[in-house]
Amino acid sequence: MGEPLSIPTTRTQCVGAYVARPKGMPKGGIVVVQEIFGVNQHMRNVTDRFAEHGYVAIAPAFFDHVESGVELGYDDAGFRRGRALVGEISFETALEDVASAADAIRSAGRIGCVGYCWGGTVAYLAATRLGLPAVSYYGARNVKFLDEKPKAPVQFHFGEKDTSIPAEAVEAHRTALPGYEIYTYASAGHAFDRAVDPHAYDAASAKLALERTLAFFDRELGAA
Repeated sequence: MGEPLSIPTTRTQCVGAYVARPKGMPKGGIVVVQEIFGVNQHMRNVTDRFAEHGYVAIAPAFFDHVESGVELGYDDAGFRRGRALVGEISFETALEDVASAADAIRSAGRIGCVGYCWGGTVAYLAATRLGLPAVSYYGARNVKFLDEKPKAPVQFHFGEKDTSIPAEAVEAHRTALPGYEIYTYASAGHAFDRAVDPHAYDAASAKLALERTLAFFDRELGAA
């Protein structure tokens, strides 16, 4: 459904991206921020899904700053490599790429950001630093940035069985960000929206989280 795209950055290189466009007039644009596994088939599927719901969606390939064309699996080797790669990319660099990706689809209208795992924290920072309405899925690194107040609305999703994000971390979000949409899912663990991973995916939680995510973007990006 989508296609590759090259987007400029503030540095000396361009990075790749996967962009998917809806049929007809777009409702707006969404920057999709990957997990630690690169813009693999799952992230392309997620990007396509937002296009199917009426948005121009773009997933920048952040790892291109280190190595081009990275697509990792969910085995131990993939986890190790993914953690190493995100360790080489600062959140500042990631946010510069989010801004570049947003500019690349600016003609779609208002732009938001959604991210998963590592990308969940990037999405949160896109709201605090770039002013983009954002949805953060299981952002385990959010807590150390909760002193940064969002410049745009943010919605959060957490699995109650996520051992990487204990209940006190979720409560820290509620304390720091009263009035924000913070949802938890009793049957879900980490990466519950990762449909290609039977060990992580929780279909009922993913369905409800997507409904809430789409309602959020319809409200925040569709406003005049």
